[in-house]
Amino acid sequence: MDNKDQQIIRALQRNGRMTNQDLATEVNLSPSPCLRRLRLLEQSGVITGYSANIDAEAYGLPVTVFVLVKLESHTEATVRQFETDIARVDQVLECFVMTGTSDYLLRVVVADLSDYEDFVRRRLHPIGGIASIDSSFVYGVVKQTNVFPPIG
Repeated sequence: MDNKDQQIIRALQRNGRMTNQDLATEVNLSPSPCLRRLRLLEQSGVITGYSANIDAEAYGLPVTVFVLVKLESHTEATVRQFETDIARVDQVLECFVMTGTSDYLLRVVVADLSDYEDFVRRRLHPIGGIASIDSSFVYGVVKQTNVFPPIG
């Protein structure tokens, strides 16, 4: 991947609905080579898909919670079971494997505190093998972006 590919990616991260003509203009290429590069980025799996950014509050899920999960043990079966089960939970938008004192960091969206309690009781606890759950509620956002920084 070269600098021009990175420019294409960053432009699409800012506006995934731009036309190829607009993309080519922004990255200073003619449309045909730009489209060729874009298709190669898609085919190689660098671009994994396209989506819309949605206001969670307007959608009806105004509460974001970061949840640190520590497992009771780290056997292959326990880890596989947790990861398989958590991948099926709609409220979990992201699940990261972590170093440090916790094993996983989840980004969860819910409607309110009662909805979060329901999430913990009906979705997290039944997974089993969890030693601890530590929740931090978001009360404001300073910066939120999906655009990667330039390299170099």
